[in-house]
Amino acid sequence: MKVIVLSNVLEDKHRELIDKTALEAGADVCYVNSEADIPSDFSDAEVLYGFGMDTAKRSKSLKWLCVPSAGVDYLMKPGTFANEDCILTNSSGAYGVTIAEHMIAVSLMMMRGLDRAYKNSLSGFWDLNRPSQKSLKDCRITVLGTGDIGTSFAVRARAFEPRSLVGICRSGKASSLYDSAHKIDELDAILPSTDLLAMSLPDTPETRDILSAERIALMPSGSFIVNVGRGSAIDEDALREALESGHIAGAALDVFKTEPLPSDSPLWNTKNLLITPHVAGNLTLEHTLDMNVSMFCEDLLLYASGQPLNHVVDRKRGY
Repeated sequence: MKVIVLSNVLEDKHRELIDKTALEAGADVCYVNSEADIPSDFSDAEVLYGFGMDTAKRSKSLKWLCVPSAGVDYLMKPGTFANEDCILTNSSGAYGVTIAEHMIAVSLMMMRGLDRAYKNSLSGFWDLNRPSQKSLKDCRITVLGTGDIGTSFAVRARAFEPRSLVGICRSGKASSLYDSAHKIDELDAILPSTDLLAMSLPDTPETRDILSAERIALMPSGSFIVNVGRGSAIDEDALREALESGHIAGAALDVFKTEPLPSDSPLWNTKNLLITPHVAGNLTLEHTLDMNVSMFCEDLLLYASGQPLNHVVDRKRGY
């Protein structure tokens, strides 16, 4: 069995773990930094770990693609795989810590006015005339998307003693960590009692524009929104209008419908909008990379023994 590992961020300890696992699995491993570097004798590899979209599109020999990302919407288009039976796994479960920390950070920045304070500091402006602050304590938090990322955020948010912590997901079933859990069709009833809406949804037909103008209007005046899932989940024009009017006190977006966000997008100059360039996750945190590699190695042993893999993506659902 030939395995391609496509990555330029692995450390020695990660290569050692992969080599050890490959030896146990009876696999030959080839490490490359780009798809252009794949040698001809590995052009028929059946396993690829990394962002190998070009290889997946042209190689009928590829039987399993493991991508180091949680979201896989970019792999759902027809014609993505030359071998339509190719197994697709992702790294959902590796990003909870890093993205949850980002969510807590931007929530506090908005609610405590730290974003404005930082902007003032860049121009040397000592501003004591600041609006009243909000707190995660006694905050009514709604987590829209209660997978690894949403629930990792909820674990951390719980430490701030919120008034309520509500989970909303497709099944309506979530960890006992939440005060209550609801199906997505109950969202309209929950939004009016939401001070902070934390969104971590995948991109699926059901989630696109789920936060519509009508639903933004249901949220209390002065509420906040954080989105780290996919930009397709929010009506961006409606959110911009709600921010400019002051109905929504602040929003922190790490994801957008068009990425990179165009330089002429009105979002750049929208009042009380905190923008980050899709960096809440990535592989920059050591814990995330360690988890990512461990999950691949775990599945590699299962693959070699003919057992079902643990992190298979349901292509019909899109996650």
